[in-house]
Amino acid sequence: MRFGLTILPETRWTEAAPRWRAAEELGFDHGWTYDHLVWAGLPDSPWFGTTPTLTAAAMVTSTIRLGTFVTSPNYRHPVTLMRDLLALDDICGGRFTLGLGTGGDLDARLLGGPDLTVRQRVDRFHEFAELLDALLTRDHVDADGRWFRAVDARTLPGPVQQPRIPFVMAANGPRSLRLAARLGQGWVTYGSRRDTEEEWWVTLRDLTIHLDHALAAEGRDAAVFERHLNLDGGGWYALESVDRFEDMVGRAGDLGFTDVITHWPRPESPYQGCLATLESVATEVIPRLRT
Repeated sequence: MRFGLTILPETRWTEAAPRWRAAEELGFDHGWTYDHLVWAGLPDSPWFGTTPTLTAAAMVTSTIRLGTFVTSPNYRHPVTLMRDLLALDDICGGRFTLGLGTGGDLDARLLGGPDLTVRQRVDRFHEFAELLDALLTRDHVDADGRWFRAVDARTLPGPVQQPRIPFVMAANGPRSLRLAARLGQGWVTYGSRRDTEEEWWVTLRDLTIHLDHALAAEGRDAAVFERHLNLDGGGWYALESVDRFEDMVGRAGDLGFTDVITHWPRPESPYQGCLATLESVATEVIPRLRT
């Protein structure tokens, strides 16, 4: 099992930098931040840009992997995003993972974008991911899609990581699970919101079964495909206590998840918790669960 920590981009860098250093020093395998213009969970919170945040995080760390949680087509074009990703992957020395997902529609609405149905947003995401895959693996890329165009897009020098930056793809529905199985090096999910935690775990079990079917259909080796779980996605904060975290990680492992992700504790909801619990989990629980 590998362990990740999400640090929301809501604080000035003087306060955020020690958190990113601490995430590495505490032994977390990967650190993430949200990729939004504004997050619906904290619509009135201060918010900073994702790419510069991760670039700065790369400069104060040396081993922890860094990732977006998750990037969507709501306000990004694959060609301009590709340039940012190449720079970020280079600066962090190939420690970058691109989390990708359909996204909600709040960011797009902030830019005056059209209201799209869920089906349309999924269609756009598929086109977005496929074009981004092409841009990160080839040079001189042309595309004339419904949502995105590219005309002889140059992509040199290419990513540090070969054959390209790894995609960890958010997916709950059957179409996006198939896309994750085809293009992803991994999958990430928060499950589906339910009234009880037990019901949430049932949805996760069902999703892992659907993913296995999608991987088999693509001829992928399920044993080496990464499976990331947002432990806090059901509405129950994993760092509420040390015992809760350990129990949730155990259940995730039983379902075949290879990676779990929680959030840096905040003084109020969401993710309300205390730093002492995070430190206890990192120094006492995680080393034991790795063995």
